[in-house]
Amino acid sequence: MPFAKPVAMGVYERFGADVPWDSGYASRPMSDVATQSRPRRTIAGTPREARLTVVFPLKFRQSVALAGKTIDVGRSQPGGLSFDVPSLSRHHATLSWDAKSRSHWVKDAGSRHGTSLDGAPLDEAAELLHNAVLRFAEVICVYELGEPVEAAPPTEALPGSSMVANALRVAVNRTAADPAPALILGDTGTGKESVASELHRLSKRRGPFLAINCAALSAQLIESQLFGHVKGAFTGADAASPGLFRSANGGTLFLDEIGELPEALQPKLLRALQQKEVLPVGSTAPVKVDVRVVAATNRDLAAEVEAGRFRRDLHARLGLWEISVPPLAARRADLVDWLVLLQNKWAKERAVELRGEPLLEPEAVEALLGSPLRGNLRALEKLVLHLGTVKTPQSAEQLPAWLFDPDSAPKASAPVAQAQRRPAPAKDELLATLERLGSVRATAKHYERDRRQIYRWLEQYAIDWKDR
Repeated sequence: MPFAKPVAMGVYERFGADVPWDSGYASRPMSDVATQSRPRRTIAGTPREARLTVVFPLKFRQSVALAGKTIDVGRSQPGGLSFDVPSLSRHHATLSWDAKSRSHWVKDAGSRHGTSLDGAPLDEAAELLHNAVLRFAEVICVYELGEPVEAAPPTEALPGSSMVANALRVAVNRTAADPAPALILGDTGTGKESVASELHRLSKRRGPFLAINCAALSAQLIESQLFGHVKGAFTGADAASPGLFRSANGGTLFLDEIGELPEALQPKLLRALQQKEVLPVGSTAPVKVDVRVVAATNRDLAAEVEAGRFRRDLHARLGLWEISVPPLAARRADLVDWLVLLQNKWAKERAVELRGEPLLEPEAVEALLGSPLRGNLRALEKLVLHLGTVKTPQSAEQLPAWLFDPDSAPKASAPVAQAQRRPAPAKDELLATLERLGSVRATAKHYERDRRQIYRWLEQYAIDWKDR
């Protein structure tokens, strides 16, 4: 079954779930307008920037600029994309630029093992959209479209070579230079604290970077925890405390889950941001502080404002700069690299032999790239734990069921969808189906399987077959 495709400007649909994202992931003043999800094209009809990134197998990892180009893919394609892979046909597929539709299209060239686009066998030429996953036999690629931006090299905190990862680093670089508050938006597990720490590092502020989860602050003591208190301010206050703001003086204070901040404390936080001073509990003398506040949330703060649960003026003040952190499903070109990075970290922590490539078959990598990845990096970390218990490459059917959303309609190679497929045929049935339909491609479609599986059955039954 195919992966879900982009359905609207500014929205990506992952297995039935709407995923808003800003294609530039730009840090921006609140007055800026977010760019659309499907990148704009020039009047001449050439994409601003288009590229194909080979993500698997890792030994072929590379990115090829495509703007306005037509290239051939195969085992032997001088001037095109060539891979020494036996399952690839000599001329496997073609990616061509169509000036009329102003987009790239992909077409299988009658290859033996087939081409798939977003998890579906490719039977005819198809248009490529941003973040599309292409599989040429065992070689898996991701197609990207984007606005041209300056290069921002990966860092330890913000790795990744995808266009959106680069745009995120550009946004962080832009925001870091200004001391105004910043608001980081993104799903759970996308790495918002890493973005905040990188903002602090690049700002070169002399003070410390302190991080606190607002949801973990004591409701009774939260004001004291943030702004400090004087001795005797309340029962148990046997000594004065500076609080987080004064402790972070000269540096950066990261307030995670800012949407959880109690309403009663919101005006006091607003005053601290506007006046650059805090009033310790029990004191009548405000204290000046030099702190850059960076906040983060996975909530829709605009909706919280409209519902009356979050102050509009505080939202505006915190969001003088905004950075949207993309979900991993929007960074498909980075997923395998992320998996290897987390796998190597897992192995190092356990003092076991480091692995190079993930223990995944090509179909499993394709299915992973199309999964919704609820939890983002946390989901990948959980997958690493699973892969740490296996000895042989896992098929798509062996991937953990939790990787896929059970409430979504299309599930590319998901285990729950496997049960709905036609069972493996007996030799006589397979031969009769081939004779009736005339080709491996049509037979694969009949059984709702990949063509590689049909060829496996042919080898298993020792059937010598040539398409008519």
